[in-house]
Amino acid sequence: MRLREERVRLGFSQTELGDIAGITKNTQMLYESEKRSPKADYLSALHAVGVNTHYVLTGNRSISSSGESLSLAANEPGPDLSPVKMYDIEAAAGAGRSFEGEPVKTTLYFSTVELSEQGLDPAQVVGIKVRGDSMDGTLADGDWVLVDRSNRDPKQEGVFLLLVSGERRIKRVQRLAGGALYLISDNDHYQPEMIKPQDMHDVEILGRCEIRIGRVV
Repeated sequence: MRLREERVRLGFSQTELGDIAGITKNTQMLYESEKRSPKADYLSALHAVGVNTHYVLTGNRSISSSGESLSLAANEPGPDLSPVKMYDIEAAAGAGRSFEGEPVKTTLYFSTVELSEQGLDPAQVVGIKVRGDSMDGTLADGDWVLVDRSNRDPKQEGVFLLLVSGERRIKRVQRLAGGALYLISDNDHYQPEMIKPQDMHDVEILGRCEIRIGRVV
């Protein structure tokens, strides 16, 4: 399923991705249904076109504060680094998807190449500081998460930054039949919330949470 998710994210058909890796559409289908395990040369070919093969293999897009998976250098710009503005979600009070005018907590500089390998356009990435415990188990209070503002499609499911009645929130989102949205907190102490189609004018998806930056515990 993760392989299919990456293929859809990059806009490839099964045939197109199979051609890139030198396999048939049928083999691609077997890989995506996990009825057959892909080989190293296949994964290498996919990595070259932007597939996050680490995520495909491990299910983990996260990085730790040690920076082992994604290099960062706080407040130190360089020729091969891209700036990402980091916002405190509690301080961000403006309406709409734009963060212009919001107070920037800090700016971190990430490897442009490594961001691209994760399928992220640096110009579309912002960092958000997580507040509260509603996403415990996935995101802890005080974590930072990189949000891809170009990905606002809940059909893919996942964890999204949303604007709900003027408040920015991070929730796991599922689209239901009829156009309703189901907002889920990974901390089971919080009840899921359904946004009915007639109430969608109060909701805006601002981007998909892609990479967690947290403390090693």
